[in-house]
Amino acid sequence: MFIIIFTIIVLLIALVVYLFMQLPSFGKKPSGERLRRIEQSRYYKNGKFQTRPDIDKTPKTASLFRIIPELLNHHPRVRPSKPLPVIRSDLKAVVNDGIVITWFGHSSYLIQLRGTNILVDPVFGQRPSPVNFMGTKRFDGTQVFTAAGMPVIDLLILSHDHYDHLDYETILKLKPKIKQILTPLGVGSHLEYWGYNPAIIHEVDWWDEFEFGKIKFTATPGIHFSGRGLNQNKTFWSSFVMETGGTRIFLGGDSGYGEHYKALGNKFGPFELAIIECGQYNKLWPDIHHMPEQTAQAAVDLKAKVLLPVHWAKFALSQHPWDEPIKRLIVKANELGLLVTTPIIGEKIVVNETYPTTQWWESIH
Repeated sequence: MFIIIFTIIVLLIALVVYLFMQLPSFGKKPSGERLRRIEQSRYYKNGKFQTRPDIDKTPKTASLFRIIPELLNHHPRVRPSKPLPVIRSDLKAVVNDGIVITWFGHSSYLIQLRGTNILVDPVFGQRPSPVNFMGTKRFDGTQVFTAAGMPVIDLLILSHDHYDHLDYETILKLKPKIKQILTPLGVGSHLEYWGYNPAIIHEVDWWDEFEFGKIKFTATPGIHFSGRGLNQNKTFWSSFVMETGGTRIFLGGDSGYGEHYKALGNKFGPFELAIIECGQYNKLWPDIHHMPEQTAQAAVDLKAKVLLPVHWAKFALSQHPWDEPIKRLIVKANELGLLVTTPIIGEKIVVNETYPTTQWWESIH
């Protein structure tokens, strides 16, 4: 009798997991012609994207007995004690002069120039999760900007398919506003599954170029991984170099630190601005996200004149204090003589003109 009951319980759990994994928010693996194109990539081997065989998502010395307690041991200041300050900028005002960038917290930002709106990695949902009732919740104050509040988006850029960069709820709400999409190989499978017209989805491999009016984008390397379900690395990830009118901006996506930054600096630099991840790091995943000091060094390697650190100030996806990334980064940047712009969420940056440097986080304990 015990064996029968145990078997029934196991089967029920398996059924629940299976049904859960059928939620549309998990997206869909590439197939058909999309998969055949992926298989032509030099970075796709043995059924998945592989760019560096020595990447450690976790140290080889780690064990479950060490990892689980550490993941549960959050710092008491992993979340801010009060709502973050926000500037309610008018995003629908047409920008004809200069390049204006508005950061929404974490890795979401809007680039506006010559009447064109480019939205990068928008996540306006409550949690970076396949469901809205499970996972870390966004910080208070950051809910001010929403999909409904976005202007018409001429180009949506998605760096990879992790939930904190590709949010199902946000993408559905943005659908009527999106004209074109630029994203790495395979990610279009999710978008098409969610109802986007495949004709507007442009999927690129590393080093592919994409011309968008007078703007050129080049997909460039990063040290990371992908995946929304149990299968990882079925889709690609990328950073992007944006070039327009003699101005170069680095759109970093997610990456660990590596020699690719020096190579990109030598090939494309100097950059007027580098937008690079800074936050959600941990010694348990040492290769796939920067430590703050590495973020500063990456900007120097890129020959960036100014650094805009992102991937912080919206979600607690690691165990460090919420403001530790920016504090450590500023210390290292000062040592390196690097200018860091630190806008309040919603505050506008004007490339080559206006770079806010207020240390606004110091007022939040």
